[in-house]
Amino acid sequence: MTVSYSLEVANARFGGFSKLLFRWRGSIYRLLYKEFLVFCALYAFVSVFYRHTLTSRQQDLFERIALYCDHFTNTNFIPVSFVLGFYVTLAFNRWWGQYTSFPLPDNLMMVVSGNVHGGDERGRLLRRTLMRYAHLSSVLILRSISTRVRKRFPSLEHIVDAGFMTAKDVEKLGSLNSDFNKYWMPLTWFSNLAAEAREEGRVRNDVALKLLMEELNKYRAKCSLLFHYDWISIPLVYTQVVTVAVYSFFAFCLIGRQFLNPMKGYKDHKIDLYVPVFTLLQFFFYVGWLKVAELIINPFGEDDDDFETNQLIDRNFQVSMLAVDDMYQNLPPTVRDKHWAAAGSPAPYSRSAGPGARTPAFMGSTYDMRMSAEDLQVHQPQDSSSNIVMLQPRGSLGDALEGVWEKGKGILRGASLEFLLDGLTHAVEDDCVNGSGDEV
Repeated sequence: MTVSYSLEVANARFGGFSKLLFRWRGSIYRLLYKEFLVFCALYAFVSVFYRHTLTSRQQDLFERIALYCDHFTNTNFIPVSFVLGFYVTLAFNRWWGQYTSFPLPDNLMMVVSGNVHGGDERGRLLRRTLMRYAHLSSVLILRSISTRVRKRFPSLEHIVDAGFMTAKDVEKLGSLNSDFNKYWMPLTWFSNLAAEAREEGRVRNDVALKLLMEELNKYRAKCSLLFHYDWISIPLVYTQVVTVAVYSFFAFCLIGRQFLNPMKGYKDHKIDLYVPVFTLLQFFFYVGWLKVAELIINPFGEDDDDFETNQLIDRNFQVSMLAVDDMYQNLPPTVRDKHWAAAGSPAPYSRSAGPGARTPAFMGSTYDMRMSAEDLQVHQPQDSSSNIVMLQPRGSLGDALEGVWEKGKGILRGASLEFLLDGLTHAVEDDCVNGSGDEV
């Protein structure tokens, strides 16, 4: 079952996250304690072996090897942080994508309830069958990717016993020869039955039928996306690289992080301890990070934080059947609300909300901006029409235009269009002969 702690972190307070450290179910301790104990045992074995088993000459050789290993574990020779951080980010984005791809029937059931009409047995049968087909498709796809759902429905007969499909549905499903997953077949039955309801007049127009098909395609797309998430995993080579990088790093730490004899004057070995506190913390962080990626890379298993697929199946079936059957045209009486005569009156607050529960409405970031009296004065810009400078035309064409302008200001003074065109034509011809090519 998914571990939820939203209420504990609803308000930021002193030691808010600290209280979560004492939980066991869904915790990093439960996920990591076996690897942590194995690492401690191996470190203790190497320490005892170095201190009490080796001869002086062998200890000198071990110490040189330890210094060599410590040199590389304290540098970026093995880029554990970079490789591991990128991998966990990729796994988290994949985990969230799978969650948002879960097929929920809420939109589809609203469209079916509002557009497949009929209060008789036939209308009720159509609505319930349409939603049962949609629900059956999600059960078939979840049964293919989730171990919890597979254990709940190990065969199609178990789905029949649950009431999600009938014996005739099983026969139809088995009669189609296909080498691929048949989760899409109930959705095809849905579309055909919706077309049949349109012919019967239960779906009253093509717009309503189009809306049904659009919501069905969205539902089908999510089922297909879940199937492809299960099919196409994060490349195996990347998972192997991350795993080898982390475990090889701490394999070298078993030797390189040993406390050497301080009497020999090795650098950074001034004291002799038995418990490598910071190495254990480093193991807790890095390997814990890797275990988090292992947890969320496939959320359809049986870990503490995996998706509650069986609970979602039960919820979706119950809610969808209530929406299209029990709640069909089952409305409360339409009456005047409490604020009918006093529109805009504020709604009351309970005492537990506190005196400061109602805050002023946000009107915009510049609503309360202060300005000086000088800034509030109206400034009338001066008329700049007198400052307009007209470019003087050049060449014979320009002379013609200027002449037209001077003779009565062109068309505005009564000059005919034929006169203007004649003047412009002669000007263009003169330019072509003279080769001036002046622009207007």
